[in-house]
Amino acid sequence: MEFIKNNILLIGLVLGSGIMLLLPSIKKSANGVPNLSPAEAVTLINRSNAVVLDVRDAAEFATGHIAEAKHIALDDLPAKLNDLKKYQNKAVLVNCQRGMRSAKACEMLRKAEFTQVHNLQGGLDAWVNAKLPVVTSQAPAKKTTSKPAEKAES
Repeated sequence: MEFIKNNILLIGLVLGSGIMLLLPSIKKSANGVPNLSPAEAVTLINRSNAVVLDVRDAAEFATGHIAEAKHIALDDLPAKLNDLKKYQNKAVLVNCQRGMRSAKACEMLRKAEFTQVHNLQGGLDAWVNAKLPVVTSQAPAKKTTSKPAEKAES
C-alpha cells in the first residue's frame, strides 16, 4: 500500500499511457462503423465493388472526388436515403474532406439499417496525401464554330 502512495503519479502515468495506446483501436470502429485507411479503402473498392458516397457540398465535390463516387451532401442525406436503399446490403465507403461529416453520415446509414458501412479515415485529404487519384468535375467546353472568312473579290 505504501508503494502505491509513494508512486501514485507514476501509476497514473502508466495507466494514462495505456489508455492512450488503446484509444486508436477503440476509435477505429466507433459506432460499429470501421474507419478505413486509404489503402484499405482501395482494397474494399476493388474486392467488394464498394459504392463510394461523397457527403461534401457541391463546390467541394467539384474540386475533386474519388472516381465513380456518388454525391449526396450530408444535409441532403436524410431525404435521399430511399435512393440509396438499393445499396443497403452492399459495401458502402463514405467520405468527406477530413472524415468528420462522413462519420455522421455513417451513423445515419447504420440507423437506416445499411449493413456494410465504412468511413474513409481522414477523408479525401488522406486519400490525396496517399497520392491516390481524384477526378475533377468540369463543365463540358463549349464548341465554337467559326465560319471561314470569305475571299474578297478583286
